[in-house]
Amino acid sequence: MQTMYFAGGCLWGVQAYMKTLPGVVETEAGRANGSTDALDGPYDGYAECVRTVFDEHAVSVAQLAEYFFEIIDPYSLNKQGIDVGEKYRTGMYSEDPRHLDEARAFIEARNDAKRIVVEVKPLSRYVRSADEHQDRLDRCPGDYCHVPAELLAKHKRTVF
Repeated sequence: MQTMYFAGGCLWGVQAYMKTLPGVVETEAGRANGSTDALDGPYDGYAECVRTVFDEHAVSVAQLAEYFFEIIDPYSLNKQGIDVGEKYRTGMYSEDPRHLDEARAFIEARNDAKRIVVEVKPLSRYVRSADEHQDRLDRCPGDYCHVPAELLAKHKRTVF
């Protein structure tokens, strides 16, 4: 199993989406690359993100990046949907340099690569979000989400 961290605006929608993807085995709402060790705020400099554990034999980093780009505006700096601020920046983070190389290659291969503002950086710090943020849209389906409902259901897997 491999782990990457995807920041795409409000973490509720990103988690709801990422956990439906083929090859993803676990997700956790959290915050990446901030400057404090606080477990319950303040989250100085952090990006809201989703820790994504995936089976590298079932899905590649490039495929995860392609899925991720379905739910973000890759040209928008520090803003996704109605959420504005540094904590809503977009990014792909990992402790594995190979993941970062694959994410960069995915972006560089795109025709719009020069316009993309998605960070691709090593994970320097990660803080798990509070329990109330974990799987929030499962528990509160009416809450705000910048990810369109049709995309949240696009890859939905049936659990037996």
